[in-house]
Amino acid sequence: MKLIALLPALLLFLTALPAFGQAKTLRIVVPFGAGGGPDVLARIIQPRLSEHMGMPVIVDNRPGAGGLIAADSVLKSPPDGTSLFLADTAHYGINPTLRAPLPYDPIKDFAPVIEATSSELYITVGASVPAASLQEFVAVAKSRPGGLHYGSSGSGSPHHLAMELLKLESGANLVHVPYKGVAQSVPAILSGDVAAIISGPAALLGHHKAGKVRMLAAINPQRWPGLPEVPTAAEAGFPGVKLDITIGLLAVAGTPAEMVRRLNEALAKGLKEPEVSARLNDLGLPVIAGTPEQFAQSIRRQIEAYGRLVKISGAKVD
Repeated sequence: MKLIALLPALLLFLTALPAFGQAKTLRIVVPFGAGGGPDVLARIIQPRLSEHMGMPVIVDNRPGAGGLIAADSVLKSPPDGTSLFLADTAHYGINPTLRAPLPYDPIKDFAPVIEATSSELYITVGASVPAASLQEFVAVAKSRPGGLHYGSSGSGSPHHLAMELLKLESGANLVHVPYKGVAQSVPAILSGDVAAIISGPAALLGHHKAGKVRMLAAINPQRWPGLPEVPTAAEAGFPGVKLDITIGLLAVAGTPAEMVRRLNEALAKGLKEPEVSARLNDLGLPVIAGTPEQFAQSIRRQIEAYGRLVKISGAKVD
């Protein structure tokens, strides 16, 4: 009789066992829509991170508001390392000054996991713009009544800041049109809705080779080996237009150090796989894959450097 009485409780326990044994799902939150460099990076590392961590991994695109929507989504998650913010220089280097007071503190509210890659970015014009160099583009922008419209991946993005620096240094009349990401800004330049954009090779290289756009200058400190013939903006005569962009992953502050270490090692292992690093290099995303401590130092350095540039450029959030 006692055994019969215990059966309902035993059945409930056995039914619950699979739930206790289920692996948690790890989420990479991307502050852009599909198609741009950060989204491509997330999808390349997704299966590697799943393999090395032994748990399912999903990519969660939450574009808009200069990354605030994505950051908020991650910060509302438990500090257990299962929600990661795939952020770039805009979110941890530029926003603290440009969007002050910022709803989050990139140092206090997040735990640096890994600075994954750097990012090549190019000032690019549409096929209808009569400019084969950055100097010619500036001349056209000065000559057009009302100036030229340029698209960016959002207010406060490195794309936005770079063009504002070009305006400051050249006197070109350039009008900002913010989009939610590359998925919107690239179609805009192809259709002629904007005359220029700044974006990475992942989204532009095919169109550049097909003659649909012209990549005039890199805003990075050095030329990219994938397009050695295209100069940097500094080489083209505008030394003040120079940004060093990185992309990294952040967990919620308070995530156990052991979990941060596991995530860092899993991500670094995946990023350094020859096939992965070669593919990322081809997309203009050279691998960094440093330690959490190195990423923390980089964030502090970028906040200081880009804080000064934001003030110098006079860039404002639209």
